Formats: sequence, structure tokens, C-alpha cells
Amino acid sequence: MKFILVWFFFFSSFLTLAQDKIWFDANGNITTKENAVYYRISSKNKAKKQLIIDYYISGKKAKESYLVKGKQDGKYVEFYNTGEVRVTGVYQNGLKTGMWKTYDKKGKIKKKGKYFKGEKVGVWKTFYKNN
Repeated sequence: MKFILVWFFFFSSFLTLAQDKIWFDANGNITTKENAVYYRISSKNKAKKQLIIDYYISGKKAKESYLVKGKQDGKYVEFYNTGEVRVTGVYQNGLKTGMWKTYDKKGKIKKKGKYFKGEKVGVWKTFYKNN
């Protein structure tokens, strides 16, 4: 039993060392903790497709996306600091592609349209709140 506990603590210390916080400002630039708006817990994971989650300073989720070979690739979700979904879309090889939507804090669509290889294409619709 002692051997198992020692083994567990030995390897869990390596897992802790393999994670670092990276601090970002409002423009997504790396900054200091004091100037940060959100942070990312970076793991030294060498997986083919890596899940990336950014957090507001409060600890709430800010963004969720995937990286493949250092480029965003796959589903992308951005959140308001209150937890509601703000933006949804898809990246392919680092470029926006397919349908992208922006939502208000009540979950209603504010804007939607398509991207192709990072460029806006087709008709983009903006929805306004009725008074």
C-alpha cells in the first residue's frame, strides 16, 4: 500500500510540473498576471489534436478550441464572462470556415454568416432586438 501511495505522489508531481499558466491581455497577447484578462493552462501534451481551454481571471471558461500542429482546427466556442455562449464556429488549419454565429447574453443570435478559408463569404445577417 505504501508503495502505491509513493508511486502515485511521485508521478502526480510530474503531472503538476507539466502544466503552466499562460496569461493573455484583451487582444490575445501574452502578458503578465497583473495585466491579464484571461489565462490558459498549458499542458505539454503531444497529442495529435489538443483541447485548449482559456479561463477568465474569475475562473470561468472564456474559450474552448482545438489545436493541431499549433493551429486552431475544429470546433470553437467563446463565452461571456458570465458563462453564456458568445461565439460558435469552426476552424480548419488555422482559418475560420463554415457557419459562425455570435450570440447575445440571452442566447439569441446577433449575427451569423459563413467563412471559407478565413474569408467572409455569402450573405451575413445581423439581428436586432425589437423594442
